[in-house]
Amino acid sequence: MSESKIRPAPLAYQNEPFLSSPDGRILRILSEYSEPLSRFRREQIQDTVVFFGSARFQSRSAAQNSLTELERADSPRSRAPQDTDRKRAMAAVDMARYYEDARRLAFLLTRWSIQIPARRRRFVVTTGGGPGIMEAANLGAHEAGGKTIGFNINLPLEQNPNPYITPALNFEFHYFFMRKFWFAYLAKALVIFPGGFGTLDELFEILTLAQTEKLAKKILVVIYGSEYWHRVINFQAMVDAGTIAPHDVDLFRMVDSPEEGFEYLRDGLTNYHLGPQPKHIGQAVPEIAKTNP
Repeated sequence: MSESKIRPAPLAYQNEPFLSSPDGRILRILSEYSEPLSRFRREQIQDTVVFFGSARFQSRSAAQNSLTELERADSPRSRAPQDTDRKRAMAAVDMARYYEDARRLAFLLTRWSIQIPARRRRFVVTTGGGPGIMEAANLGAHEAGGKTIGFNINLPLEQNPNPYITPALNFEFHYFFMRKFWFAYLAKALVIFPGGFGTLDELFEILTLAQTEKLAKKILVVIYGSEYWHRVINFQAMVDAGTIAPHDVDLFRMVDSPEEGFEYLRDGLTNYHLGPQPKHIGQAVPEIAKTNP
């Protein structure tokens, strides 16, 4: 009787049940570090400027169209719910200015950055890859003729990537902390537009790292829209209460126009990161393009 042959076991890195199991989590985490790193090297991305803000804002034309359609559908029978919907639609039209401003600021920044004489791409506009402010910033960079990055996240309520991300720089993450790592690791500047919980989380994480001197580089922080942010956060109250130092408010700059934001970013990025001896805080982190073996 011939002996039955045992089929070879799958290679560990081809074992799908293992890779998807709790024991394979460390490999999944490392993949969300190594795979983007490989693509950034291939695309010659040296550093980024990250835009954060609400995913709920629409372009001015889209918001106005929604309001117009709602007003056309208005009837006495549905006046009460329509009044609530109309208020929301009017608020969307008002907040659409931030979509247009993010688009304009990303355009100005990208048009300037692609003219910088460098072997690698500098200050590439980067977002969370979704709609709203993210879409606006990716759109502005796309219109300026530059590459633009989207760090999407896999959520229960699916968030599809917007169509203006450079295809080779369209990423999908499972782990929030790995997505946050890539937001911070390459960033030389952060632009915060009006937003909700996620935007606040991202703003204060970077401010905390800067305040505690845990960043190995100078990151410019621009907070866009004083009218909104003064209603949401009272930084002076924090200073008065002693919960932050008076000089902590110097960690960011508040601006109210795309041109003002661009001038601050251009001057700061030139001063800290394009000069012959950039003014880094502490020891500089090596650029990823220099880490090839």
